[in-house]
Amino acid sequence: MIGKEWHGALRGALYRADGPAVVALLRRKLTPEDSLQLIGDGLIAALTQHVDEGPSLAADCTAALRERAWLGDDHLADQLEAVLGTAAIPMLKALPVDLEELANVREGDPTQGGGRIDLHTGEVWHQAAIEYAQEIEEEDDDESDDAAHWLWVHCQGSHAGYGDMELFIDTVSDADQAERLVNAIHGRGPFRRFKDTLARWPDELDRWHSFSEDRQRGRARAWLAGAGFRPRAPANPLSQSQRD
Repeated sequence: MIGKEWHGALRGALYRADGPAVVALLRRKLTPEDSLQLIGDGLIAALTQHVDEGPSLAADCTAALRERAWLGDDHLADQLEAVLGTAAIPMLKALPVDLEELANVREGDPTQGGGRIDLHTGEVWHQAAIEYAQEIEEEDDDESDDAAHWLWVHCQGSHAGYGDMELFIDTVSDADQAERLVNAIHGRGPFRRFKDTLARWPDELDRWHSFSEDRQRGRARAWLAGAGFRPRAPANPLSQSQRD
């Protein structure tokens, strides 16, 4: 299982906090460079569940993160080393935040205005959800301004995403494909034209999705660390039912 199917299976295993499934997938495809953020989060679940092979895979992933050094990679490497017991625990508060949701709020349409994180639950609220809650009077302005309850997230727009396209093009080995992609990102609607052009080459389109998601995930992680928090993996439902 490779490409889109493998990546989807890894995301599903991470969502379920299924450490054994993460390790089983990594036996087939060890630390692909474009998915290290996703892999690292999955391995944290595997380590906390004491899955065999988890420590060796986590050590490999940590080394790969250090070498790649995208924004947020060092924060994840620090967290992996802390769980491995080879480094001190980062002085950041654990918060069960969905990094993909956070990335969407930070890098979405700036006209829709960012959002916030519930510091009690880790839930990410988009601006539209906030406005709706206020409209139906589920909360008032005083509640929205409660710094102990909410961490506000300002939208940064698509500038970083445009940079991701430029960096991705540099990794395309086929010169003709790279030239077509360079032409696609100039002018109006660069994101749509970039994806339409990539659609001609399904394997490259799948690689772009992994590349883009991992860069967004890393930026969200770095922003969260700057605010004093680190993402905490969700509890494994099976483990919880066994404890009950």
